[in-house]
Amino acid sequence: MSIQSKKNILPGTFLLAALVALYFPFLQTLVANWAVNDDYSHGYFIPFLTIYFIYHMRDELKQLKIKPNIFGLLIIAAGLGQLLIAKIGSEFFLQRTSFVIVLYGLVLFFLGWDYFKKLFLPLSYLFFMIPLPAIVWNKIAFPMQLFASGLTENMVYSLGIPIFRQGNVLQLAETTLEVVAACSGLRSLMTMFALSGALAIISTIPRWKKWLLFFAAAPIAVIANITRLTGTAVLASRYGSDVAQGFLHDFSGLVVFGLGLGLLVGVNALLTKTWK
Repeated sequence: MSIQSKKNILPGTFLLAALVALYFPFLQTLVANWAVNDDYSHGYFIPFLTIYFIYHMRDELKQLKIKPNIFGLLIIAAGLGQLLIAKIGSEFFLQRTSFVIVLYGLVLFFLGWDYFKKLFLPLSYLFFMIPLPAIVWNKIAFPMQLFASGLTENMVYSLGIPIFRQGNVLQLAETTLEVVAACSGLRSLMTMFALSGALAIISTIPRWKKWLLFFAAAPIAVIANITRLTGTAVLASRYGSDVAQGFLHDFSGLVVFGLGLGLLVGVNALLTKTWK
């Protein structure tokens, strides 16, 4: 360990401890939110994945030289300023995201630009654990409900099953199904982006293919969700609306998650193979 590294350990440890103490109340409410918000139940895994990403690149980090950068203080000040303003305005999203911004500043100030560039993506991955503001979520969810119900109507009709749609309500011969916010596909979209982001960070493919892999989450999430809704509608047309609730509903969610994950892994394998 270099002399410069040893000099940075004590103040760096102190500031990190102070940061945790400062943000503890905000992080505590964030964790509590994961327990009641099914849309962000994956939040528990995000910090551990971030730690793994950094550990995964440990050999590369050892090759970098520590060159503290004073501009890190500006980023830290910006993050703390955001926290103060968000606290006054009771805006949870800005309170929580300021934590990541302060982490950026700490890395740049204590370790330098090379470390900042290397750790930028792993630290940015923490944004996936922070729920979007409700006003933003609802603005996106309803159009996706209409989009998902429209695609499901076309899929079911193409299978020869009579169906009529009114907004996000699907009317079958024997029953009526409503594509609620939880079935809009937005939850699947967030989860798939979190998974594709993780795969992209640890993958060895070129950068432009990493971006292809990341954005592949969008069509994969749509395919997985429409598959689930179509399957539910087909079963409901034969066996009644009970299949859209209870165990079968929850189990279909697991199946669709497995389908989406399998497609992501397949895309990653295809991009890796074509690169080699």
